[in-house]
Amino acid sequence: MKTALVHDWLVSPVGGAENTFQEIFALYPSPIHTLLWDAKAFQNTSLASAEVHSSFIQKLPWARARFRSYLPLFPLAIEQFDLSSYDTILSSSHCVAKGVMTHSEQLHICYCHTPMRYAWDLCHEYLRDAKLHRGLKSAFARFFLHYLRGWDVHSSRRVDHFIANSNFVAKRIQKIYGKEATVIYPPVNTDFYSLSEKKENYYLTSSRLVPYKKIDLIVEAFSRLPEQKLVIIGDGSEADKIRKKASKNIEFLGFQPNDVLKQHMQKAKAFVFAAVEDFGIIPIEAMACGTPVIALDKGGTAETVLPEKTGLLFANQTAADIQTAIEKFEKSQDQFDPKFIRNHATLFSAKRFRSEMKQFIEQKTLFFLS
Repeated sequence: MKTALVHDWLVSPVGGAENTFQEIFALYPSPIHTLLWDAKAFQNTSLASAEVHSSFIQKLPWARARFRSYLPLFPLAIEQFDLSSYDTILSSSHCVAKGVMTHSEQLHICYCHTPMRYAWDLCHEYLRDAKLHRGLKSAFARFFLHYLRGWDVHSSRRVDHFIANSNFVAKRIQKIYGKEATVIYPPVNTDFYSLSEKKENYYLTSSRLVPYKKIDLIVEAFSRLPEQKLVIIGDGSEADKIRKKASKNIEFLGFQPNDVLKQHMQKAKAFVFAAVEDFGIIPIEAMACGTPVIALDKGGTAETVLPEKTGLLFANQTAADIQTAIEKFEKSQDQFDPKFIRNHATLFSAKRFRSEMKQFIEQKTLFFLS
């Protein structure tokens, strides 16, 4: 079977979708088709020697720095790839990759990280953050997002089999596309994040400091708990705003390399996470260090954190609920076994991902040929 791979864009090797795609490429090293390709960014990765075909987006002005500004052109661009000579199409999609054109004699399997969130459940938040909630520009943006939702649903018919990265995403695929999806959790580098049973007296959170990550709520909760120390690793558009809310017990380290992040994960007594994520890789990385996770009981973390065993879950995305969870953890932290937490995290390893993906793809290929 002659295989082609499709991914939305490849401009940075750092990210859950990119890590997942590299694992798919390791299983099926094939020509890659993507809207935008930054060869320098991937020169030290498994994709360095790959055959990569990019779209016309690559040639547009300031594309690498501001490619998201060309979102209205993405559906057209992804449809320009001629994949008619391939037998199997494996797409990795969180935007438009699943919309490549295929014909009836081709098998198309899509690993869906999520249906485009800014066109669906985060639409109104996206418009507010972009200051497009009123005026002529808002009307244009709303009209385009309406068109994009129609294209998104229509193009989902080009996929023969969906794989979702969580049950949370599988439900969204069913609701939006009306299709069943098999859940295969994405790969986590659990070998890199090793066990440490010795913990220090601080909590940790780490992510991009952007609105939907809700770091501001975590900061607000710890500002009400002056006796508890919080360390924050990460940077982003909300950094200054969040710093202004912080009390003296909160330390900001900014962006840090993975080695430094790992060291802080290993020593933290718990990792705090308040975002609604489709899967949420970083809480798994924390658990791979034997560190309990205090997270929102919604999205991917509701599936990956075992209550009272590998961490605690809080019900609502509020500072009050986070504060209550921290106070509960302070009274029960001795019950958490770092070895058990670490063993649970290994269930999400890259080795497990490769095995499940290969089995699924081979099974569907055999059925397609029969």
